Amino acid sequence: MATKNTFDYDLIVIGSGAGGSAAATIAARSGKRVAIIESDTFGGDSPNWSDVPTKALLHAAHLFDEARHGARFGLRSSTLGYNYPSIRTWKDLAVERTGAGGNRRYYETQGISTFTGAARFLAPNEISVNRRHLSASHFLIATGSSWTIPNIPGLDKVNYLTPRTILETIRPPKSLFIIGGGGIGVEIAQLMAIFGTKVYIAEKASRILPNQDSEVATLMERVLSEQKGITSLTECRVLSVVNDGITKRVTISRGGVEKSMKVDEVLVAAGRTPNVDIGLENATVKYTPKGIEVNDFLQTSAKHIFAAGDVLGHGSQTHTALLESRIAANNILHKNKVAVDYTATPSVIFTYPTIAQVGLSEDDCLKRDLPINKAVAPLNIIARSNTSDFRDGFVKMITDKKGVLLGATIVAPQAAEMIHELALAVKHDMTADDIAQTPHAFLSWSEAIRVAASKLS
Repeated sequence: MATKNTFDYDLIVIGSGAGGSAAATIAARSGKRVAIIESDTFGGDSPNWSDVPTKALLHAAHLFDEARHGARFGLRSSTLGYNYPSIRTWKDLAVERTGAGGNRRYYETQGISTFTGAARFLAPNEISVNRRHLSASHFLIATGSSWTIPNIPGLDKVNYLTPRTILETIRPPKSLFIIGGGGIGVEIAQLMAIFGTKVYIAEKASRILPNQDSEVATLMERVLSEQKGITSLTECRVLSVVNDGITKRVTISRGGVEKSMKVDEVLVAAGRTPNVDIGLENATVKYTPKGIEVNDFLQTSAKHIFAAGDVLGHGSQTHTALLESRIAANNILHKNKVAVDYTATPSVIFTYPTIAQVGLSEDDCLKRDLPINKAVAPLNIIARSNTSDFRDGFVKMITDKKGVLLGATIVAPQAAEMIHELALAVKHDMTADDIAQTPHAFLSWSEAIRVAASKLS
């Protein structure tokens, strides 16, 4: 480290989202001179325009959907309605309560200098922001990622939506064509369909949710179609999008057949691109359009510059970016560096039923030629499925040949909560037998975990 006052700051963090915020706070509390730079709204993507507002809307949608179908429990609810502006007000309240959105004041109260603007490296230890030059002995790049706009003829000429802008629509569109059938595309499809939108999901892979096990896609395609009338168009190429009066005409190709459809709105949710256009070459930081390259300690090719979160290009969830931010802070502040351990990081898609996964998937194991055993326990074999009248879901567990848990997937109403038992098991090399021998409460959804484990023990 250079002598104390050669540079303006000990650490400059570029990006105030999950990848940057934890490190900035930790360094400031350790007495370091810290600056944080944000080109958009403080707090970044998660609290402002993705996780928090989306989950707040999904919670309201699920409540409405459950109540509407209450006749089977003897509830008279078929005349239930909703007021979408009021639902949006609820979403805004949830964002405000979380406190992480637009939280510039928070950093200032921690003694962190804040700057709004786009940062660019001028040299390995110097950046510019709004024509000001700032220098630091260390940097953390946490610029995140943006929605990838696919190269589809005509798309640039129409007003399309993204998962960020659809949150601000005045009312759900009558019909919606979603380009991209990953987790966020499917969450939004279900959200809009509950409020009456006719939804099409176009996915170029052979199944929606292509990063999940095949059982997940099979189940969710059926649930989305039967319960919500959502059409999944897999192995689908979007050829063009054009304005057609007040609607939009989308032309697709599936199985060699071209087809056109008219929809009110088009939503682009086809993956994200890391934000790497910040003059990295001036700082000798190696990167590709797929993200910044880092070692196990999150150091870039310039050892005093670290990177965390979506800018690394592995499409992680918010809790992974926070983990990386904490590790980066440790490695900037201390000589004994720590490697990031992603082993037992759960991922969750907040559809209904919820999809949660931890450890290796079956596809991961196949790619690595790992000999495995697997078991699936459908939810309908446990008593809770009767008392809640819900049968669409399962627990799938994968072990090595010695019975040690390698990974698991849960599709269930409470999957986001249930997955942590299996995350703990993956982290500590527990066996299916260890899980099967642990008593699981009668009439909890978690009984399905015990059943799946006992099939493998």
